[in-house]
Formats: sequence, structure tokens, C-alpha cells
Amino acid sequence: MKIQPIDDRVLLVQMENEEKKVGNIIIPDTAKEKPQIGKVKAVGNNEDLKKFVKVGDKVIYAKFGGTDIELEGTKYLIVQLSDILGIIK
Repeated sequence: MKIQPIDDRVLLVQMENEEKKVGNIIIPDTAKEKPQIGKVKAVGNNEDLKKFVKVGDKVIYAKFGGTDIELEGTKYLIVQLSDILGIIK
């Protein structure tokens, strides 16, 4: 199954944050921050969007932006162009 976002939306795969260790403190998964970096898997059909973002780009997105979905065991995030804060070069 394949997801094709429409309009100014982008399909991302969330990238895991690097784990920071301080001493012997264990931080449970529920207390960890949601990653804000994702890899673009698909781009909607908006022409302005296609000027800025392409498949394979790594982007930083708004902390509470987007909609989480899970498909065939993979977690995705669909965000709008306005939720993308920058592209990592």
C-alpha cells in the first residue's frame, strides 16, 4: 500500500532522536520527546511545495505539527508545508 499526500502536504518518516545519557538515569519511552526531524517519503501536488521540498530531504518540522499514522508497521507523519521549519543540508 502506498500513501500519496495531496495539496501542500508531505509524508515523513520520523527519525529517532539520538539518545542522551546522563549517569545511570533511565528515561522511559513515554517521557522522551517526539522527534522533530523526518525524512520526506512523498510530496503533495502543490507547485509551491515542490519548489522547496523533494523526496529524500531531511526536514525539521513543528513540534506539535502533523498527523501521526501507522501503515503496515511503519510510523509516518503527514505535515503541511507551513509545519516544515527547515531543510537539513
